[in-house]
Amino acid sequence: MADITVASLVKSFEVGNNILDDLSFTVNPGERVGILGPNGCGKTTLFRILVREIDYDEGQVSTAPGKRIGLISQIPVYPEGWTVEDVLRQAHRRLTDMQEHMDELAERMERDSSPALLQEYDRLSAEFQRLGGYTMESDRNRVANGLQIPLRQRQQLFDSLSGGEKTRVNLARLILEDTDILLLDEPTNHLDLRATEWLEDYLLHFKGTVLAISHDRWFLDKVVQRCIEIRDGKAEFYSGNYSFYVQERQRRFEEKLKQYEKDQAKIEQLQRAAEQMHLWAFMGNDKLHKRAFSMEKRIEKLSKSEKPTEQRKLSVKFKQREFNGDEALVMEGLSKSYGEKLLFHDLSLTVTGGEHIAIVGDNGTGKSTLVKLIMSEETPDAGYLYLGPAIRRAYLPQIVQFSVEGRSVVDTMLYDCRCQPQEARDRLAAFGFRGEDVFKPVGALSGGEKSRLKLCQLMGGDINLLILDEPTNHLDIASREWMEDALSDYEQTLLFVSHDRWFIEKFADRIWALDQGELTDFRGGWREYCAWKERQAVFQQAAPKAPKKEKEKKPHVPNSEKLIAKTEREIARLEEKLAALEREAEQYASDYQKLMELESQKDAWNGELLALYDKWEELNS
Repeated sequence: MADITVASLVKSFEVGNNILDDLSFTVNPGERVGILGPNGCGKTTLFRILVREIDYDEGQVSTAPGKRIGLISQIPVYPEGWTVEDVLRQAHRRLTDMQEHMDELAERMERDSSPALLQEYDRLSAEFQRLGGYTMESDRNRVANGLQIPLRQRQQLFDSLSGGEKTRVNLARLILEDTDILLLDEPTNHLDLRATEWLEDYLLHFKGTVLAISHDRWFLDKVVQRCIEIRDGKAEFYSGNYSFYVQERQRRFEEKLKQYEKDQAKIEQLQRAAEQMHLWAFMGNDKLHKRAFSMEKRIEKLSKSEKPTEQRKLSVKFKQREFNGDEALVMEGLSKSYGEKLLFHDLSLTVTGGEHIAIVGDNGTGKSTLVKLIMSEETPDAGYLYLGPAIRRAYLPQIVQFSVEGRSVVDTMLYDCRCQPQEARDRLAAFGFRGEDVFKPVGALSGGEKSRLKLCQLMGGDINLLILDEPTNHLDIASREWMEDALSDYEQTLLFVSHDRWFIEKFADRIWALDQGELTDFRGGWREYCAWKERQAVFQQAAPKAPKKEKEKKPHVPNSEKLIAKTEREIARLEEKLAALEREAEQYASDYQKLMELESQKDAWNGELLALYDKWEELNS
């Protein structure tokens, strides 16, 4: 039986304007499904209907009986005075009630040794163990650590947390409840990379059903097995992850466009034939009128097909000032701390013209602070920072503000960019500000709209160092694609902070990873960086874990050099096979079954590799 069944669902908030219009789909147990579509298409409305938060107008919605469903975008109201720990413990309410009952039975059994009491206690004890009652504490710690909810935060009042922190705690509670059906509405919005990767790993091993709305394309690519796109209130189905969806959507568009063009050619051919037959009919052959009328009915039927349209691409590109010189940015001995918290120490880095650098790391590691130092908004505690004399920089901050919040969008463009009205309207339209939207006051714009407007302004500048702080944070997928289209031809120096791995992989050719006051400078893209980290982890496992006692000197073993050389060749061969396996995994990104097979093979070869490292170390000792 399907976990979720939606049949002919209709929902409207305005008369005559159905946000969901004859929507139908089913989700089977254990499936992980991505719900896609532009903002306002009804994705969140669908989730609210599934959890019975709002009603619908027509159709049927059902979930499998006895299965629990949880929605992450809902943050329940908890009693006043509850701490984060109280919220997390609420996930185990059933188990704690069971434990209290078992304690009561144990007290009664001290006075009454009847078989009925003992049988009831044994039954409860077995059920308590089956449901994970004896691992409640360790489960809470595991999930809280994975989602980076530190111990000090667990003692705070839940009401004192920010919106993002509440969302993270609520996600932890849902996971601990072992919900059967998880509805995730932008689950990665308030998570850094480490917590996002933990969530991805959890969902890959989760035995229940998952429906996810997300603008994080890397997350969708890794987690979901198929996609449902809501378009014009109806469902379109794609049997693969996000990458498959992008390719298949383009293929379908091209197919529809080809069919439309064939229909138009057919219409033109039939129109000419019908006109000719009517003419011949007037010359004495009345039967030809019937054939002409039949053709006109076919023309009418073919004319009903609409021309398929795709998302309008950005037509405005960045102006760029050509950079002449070797060093765009130099840091020497740069250090910064706040109170006792050291962000980074003794950074010495050089950026040459044309490099595209991503700054990554957990929340609070100093990524935005480093950007502010480069923008001269902060002063280093030690060291210095130098910009090349020909450098002209531009900055898109994480939180965008405008000098006059009451000024309209189009007037803000005219005043800040000193451009002509038509140029302002054209550039705004390229970033989705059309019609009445251009007359909105900038203070009324959402965070994502403000980022889009600011980027639109930067595009007119003559720059050669572009600095972006979380540029895709508040943007939907369409807006992220607009931004990527804008940056696609930018060849000058780019420096950006981001958690968006899709964006990082697309633009970065160098990674600065901040962690506990240290910066790793890796030259390469995101996938290469992740593969390098995996190799480092293997090397660390292979390294001796503790100083070994001094061994007695062994007699010289003949041909030991040959054994070492042979072991090294075997190590190289296995490393090449693992690299080939990584490439093969990229080709089968949308085939979950194949990926699991490849992952199993990878684990086996990694085990062999560790054994070879141990052998090599022993031979060299």
